[in-house]
Amino acid sequence: MSEYNAPLDDIKFVVKHLVDFAKIQEKSANDNLDWDVLDAVLEEAAKLSKNVLAPLNMVGDTQGSRIEDGKVITPDGWKEAYKAVTEGGWIGLGCSEEFGGQGFPETIAGTVSEMFQSANLAFSLWPLLNQGGGNAIENHASQGLKDLYLPKMFSGEWTGTMNLTEPQAGSDLAAVRTKAVPNGDHYLISGSKIFISYGDHDMADNIVHLVLARTPDAPEGVRGISLFIVPKILVNEDGSLGQPNDLRAVSLEHKMGIHASPTCVMAYGDNDGAIGYLVGEENRGLEYMFVMMNRARFEVGMQGVSLSERAYQHALAYAKDRVQGVPFNGKPGDTIIKHPDVRRLLMHMKSQTQAMRALTYLGGALLDLAHLESNETRQKDYQGEAEFLTPIIKAWCTERGQEMTSLGVQIHGGLGFIEETGAAQYYRDARITTIYEGTTAIQANDFAFRKTLRDEGATARRLLSKWEGEVKAISDPALQVNKEKVLKSLGYCATALDLLKKRAAANPAQIASTAVAYLDIWGYTIGAYLMVKSAAIAQQELTAADANKPFLTAKIACADFYITHILPQAEANLSIVMNGVDAVWGLSDDQF
Repeated sequence: MSEYNAPLDDIKFVVKHLVDFAKIQEKSANDNLDWDVLDAVLEEAAKLSKNVLAPLNMVGDTQGSRIEDGKVITPDGWKEAYKAVTEGGWIGLGCSEEFGGQGFPETIAGTVSEMFQSANLAFSLWPLLNQGGGNAIENHASQGLKDLYLPKMFSGEWTGTMNLTEPQAGSDLAAVRTKAVPNGDHYLISGSKIFISYGDHDMADNIVHLVLARTPDAPEGVRGISLFIVPKILVNEDGSLGQPNDLRAVSLEHKMGIHASPTCVMAYGDNDGAIGYLVGEENRGLEYMFVMMNRARFEVGMQGVSLSERAYQHALAYAKDRVQGVPFNGKPGDTIIKHPDVRRLLMHMKSQTQAMRALTYLGGALLDLAHLESNETRQKDYQGEAEFLTPIIKAWCTERGQEMTSLGVQIHGGLGFIEETGAAQYYRDARITTIYEGTTAIQANDFAFRKTLRDEGATARRLLSKWEGEVKAISDPALQVNKEKVLKSLGYCATALDLLKKRAAANPAQIASTAVAYLDIWGYTIGAYLMVKSAAIAQQELTAADANKPFLTAKIACADFYITHILPQAEANLSIVMNGVDAVWGLSDDQF
């Protein structure tokens, strides 16, 4: 197994130059946003990722989590890593200071999330659930529930879960049947949930489940869903732990990847009913849960970045060590990094990962600006832009993550198919990312119908205008050819947008038939915009006396590769959107 080393040069470059972090610093009340503090945070997170989390990645994959005597047991080293993460204060990094968090912006919390997930994705799922669940409670629960649960969740002493899916419902939350019956100051919850990450484990004293359920008189469909806090161990008024609640993990799913993350089938109320506490108002649970789901979708998009980075580092180490064949223009004894196609694959992985990282960090920065902005109009614009990018981040970055981890296996050749080399784990782990928290098709339909058409394309046009202006302003002669290619691709987005609006009134199925291709046009194009902008900044940075020339020249080279080798897929996807609808319906059901 290769070591994991956080790509701090690129992480810092993106935060400093691509996401308007100076504006976040200006608007934030957090006094710790100077670069000396941030450098220390990033360096310490990188050390923890490399020295504590990464060495457990294959251990967790090999051992997995298991159930013994009705209790979930995590792999060797998991509890010690949990202690290191919680005692270091990492769970509350981006959480509200009112309840014990450190109040750092998502832009910084996201960098730490990337590092942790690169080092060990299966371990790093539970912190995301704490943060997302905590946000839902903070935004919608009563003050009493906030005071009782959030300090423990933000410290990491207790973990959280998100309980949506049921066996009969899948992604169709309108079919949720878990019951919640009023009983004094609480409700009695009964039903079952599946696919519950960290639904049970042996690391924390308590687990705070957020559960979607229906009250007796609730209307049918998604309008009748409510949200409840259902703790594993009941909590007394003074915050101490009381009796076990009526819930249990029935079994663990046997999965393709992320073996160490216990994905539980949960049973609530086998006996008298699990005690739950209503969050907010009845029948508004899905609205509240979307606070958690939207953050989860953003974080899953980051998982695509994280796994791509880890697979790239693993493949690069192998390519620099493996001797096989004599490369064209090479000599006996050269390692396979001298082979032209291995170089192509490595360049593809490195360049694509940089574009994905820039996109996810841009989305995080817009969330920060929406949170910090006092002007109502600008706040709505930032929020709309962040929401516009979220399905692209989730779908495009995870689909590309699958591709990059697959290329990592390819670079290993036959040995990539052998588990002992470790390349296959990243490929297997990445496969779930395009599925959970909403499949790629769900994200694409959301992007087309809600995020694009909801405001008749106004947010899309505003972003295109902004990006076009920034690209046109690039004056470096060496970048003019690639600049024109990016401007042309921004035009592809505008063409696809016009076509989408025309089809909206005629036949929505036409939009859904090519929605993934529509999303991909934007993903590849935004990646190109960010890469050419990176190249322009890197060119300017090269003139500084203390310039990191190897990094900056590599940045320019990666932008060139992305625009010449990867960006053409935007035009290909535009062709699909324009001409591919009828082909989807070319067979009758019986002909499949």
